Formats: sequence, C-alpha cells, structure tokens
Amino acid sequence: MNPTSYLAAEAPNPVLPHPSEIILGLIAFLLLLFVLQKFVSPRFEKLYAERAERIEGGIAKAEASQAEAQRVLQEYKAQLAEARAEAARIRDDARAEGQAIVDEMREQAQTESARIVAQGQAQLAAQKAQIVAELRADLGRMAVDLAGRVVGESLEDEARRRGTVDRFLDELDAVSAPAGK
Repeated sequence: MNPTSYLAAEAPNPVLPHPSEIILGLIAFLLLLFVLQKFVSPRFEKLYAERAERIEGGIAKAEASQAEAQRVLQEYKAQLAEARAEAARIRDDARAEGQAIVDEMREQAQTESARIVAQGQAQLAAQKAQIVAELRADLGRMAVDLAGRVVGESLEDEARRRGTVDRFLDELDAVSAPAGK
C-alpha cells in the first residue's frame, strides 16, 4: 500500500460536506424558505402595496393640486385682464369728463368775458353820452356867452338860447360826422 493512499482514505474530503450535513442544510433551507414565503413575503408585499398606493395617491393629489393651481392662475389672469380693462375704461371716462369740464369752464369763461366786454362797452357808451351831454351844455353856455359878446346883446332868453345852441351843435355834428366816418 501506498502511504499516500492510506492517508487519503482515512481523511474526509474538506471540499465536499458530509451527506448528513447536506440533508440537514437542505431541510433548514426549505423550512426557512417556507417561513419567509408564509409570513415575511406577504408582509413585505403588503407594505410595498401600501407605499405604492401612498405614492400614487400623493402623485394624484399633487396633480390635482397642480390642476387647481393652474385653474386659479387662469382665473387670476382673467380677473387681472378684466381689472386692467376696467381701469382703462375708468381712465378714458375720467379723461372725457375732464375734457368736458375744461370745455364747459372755457365756454363759461368766454361767456363771462363777453358779458364783461358788453357791460364795459355799455358803460363806455353811457359815459360817452354823459360826457357829450356835459360838453354840449358847456359848449352851449360858452357859445351863448361868446355870441352875446360878439353880438353885444344878451342871449338870456331860454328859448332863443336853446335854439341857437341846438343849431350850432347840429352844424358841428354835420361837420364832424363826415370826418369821423
């Protein structure tokens, strides 16, 4: 016998396990596999389904919130556009009203100016008439005094004096009227 073969027959092979260990390991593995499939795997599946449901619910809720936010944004934009249009309309109305007030005030000022001018012209005409009357009276008195001195007799008679003064003034008006035109 070979001394090496003797040693090989007596020593177990370290790479191959003993058949009883293989059977015991296989039974333990199958038992562990049964426990995992019966108790652990359904629990993991349940937790996974709950988590997936929560995530999908969160996504759906987020999409709903985003859709609501988009709707609110559109409403806001529509209200903003409406407010801008209303502000433009109010601004245009205010401009038109302001222009109407300016036109009305201008018309009132022109009317008042025309009234003041007319009143001033009437007052000037009245003063002119008064001055002409005073000048006629003074001129008539002076003319009578001068005529009395020239003629040498007194022209104290009222009717004669008035006739003389009127005739003199008429002649004076006739002479000054063509020159005034």
